[in-house]
Order: sequence, then C-alpha cells, then structure tokens
Amino acid sequence: MSFILGITGGIGSGKSAATQWFESQGITVIDADIVAREIVEPGQPSLQAIQQSFGDWVLLEDGNLNRRALREYIFQFPEARQTLEKITHPAIRQSIIQQLQQAKSPYVILVSPLLFETNQHELVHHTLLIDADEQIQLQRASQRDGQNEEQIRKIIAAQMSRTQKQQLANDTVLNDGLLEHLHLQLKPLHLKYLQRAEQVF
Repeated sequence: MSFILGITGGIGSGKSAATQWFESQGITVIDADIVAREIVEPGQPSLQAIQQSFGDWVLLEDGNLNRRALREYIFQFPEARQTLEKITHPAIRQSIIQQLQQAKSPYVILVSPLLFETNQHELVHHTLLIDADEQIQLQRASQRDGQNEEQIRKIIAAQMSRTQKQQLANDTVLNDGLLEHLHLQLKPLHLKYLQRAEQVF
C-alpha cells in the first residue's frame, strides 16, 4: 500500500492546478468527483439503485442520470439527499479504495472537495489543503463554471469553512492565482512526500 496524500480545497481554490503539477511529476491522482460520476454511468449498480429508489424520471432518454432533475428534487426534499448518499457514498468509497490499491507511483493522491466532510479523510495518511481567499475563489469559479456570484457564494457557504479546513489539514498551500507561486510551494512538499513514502512503506 502506497503513502496516500489527500488534497482538498473549496470551490475555485485551484485543486486542479495543484493535481496537474503532481501528475507532471509522475504521481497518480484519483479524483473523487470523477469517481462520483463514474459510479452512476449507465449499467452501473448505483444508477439502477437510484432509479429504483426515485423512479424512472431520474433517467434521461439516453439512459444517463438526469443530474439537474435529481439536484432540484434534493433541493426541494432534503431528506432525499440521505437516500441518495446511502447509495452513492459506499460505491464511491469502494471504487476509490480499488484505484488507490492499483496505483503504481511512489505515492498516490486522492483529491476530493469533501475530504473532511465525508469519511474519505480516513483513506489517506496525510492531508494538503489548497487554500485561496474568497475573492479569488469567486473570480475563478465564475470564469470556469459560468455560475453567478450568488450561486458560488451559496456553494462556499455550504462547504466547511476555510478556518476549519486550515485547522484539520497537515499542510496548507496558499494559492494566490499565480501558477509559479503555487508550483514553488508544491516542490518542497513533493520532496517531503517522496521521503515519507520511502520511510513509511
């Protein structure tokens, strides 16, 4: 089993920029968001379970999950979120564990926006927070996702606070939006993680 680094950060904090740099150093990155999409693809048991629990309206004509309809439904009926999470969370966790075990790089990264909010932090040995001030988060997320400021503020408010994440994380990198600044902070951490990987495992 490799040394597993968990990376997290709020919306628009620059997690992708950080993980891309680690990938360029030959480190395998497993993205919890991608796993969450994979487990509800057509033919997957989780999608069948969602259809059985909620009804056929959760599917689009092509058999894919109607994310928008499901999101709106959960917004109207918050208790439905628990039903959904009981189906998806174990499947996400199982897939992440499988992919972590298959990773061949010196250490492996699990990146998840909800690393601390879910029990995914239990799967990692060490955590790195990619931190950014709210103004940068708003600016970056609105450019990328085309969402308005109000929507992004709601997402930020729903996530664990920056202060809480800073207290929980083993390492924190402040991302001011300049890639070279981010990379300068990541390089010594990468060397530290390579050493940890050799010592511990």
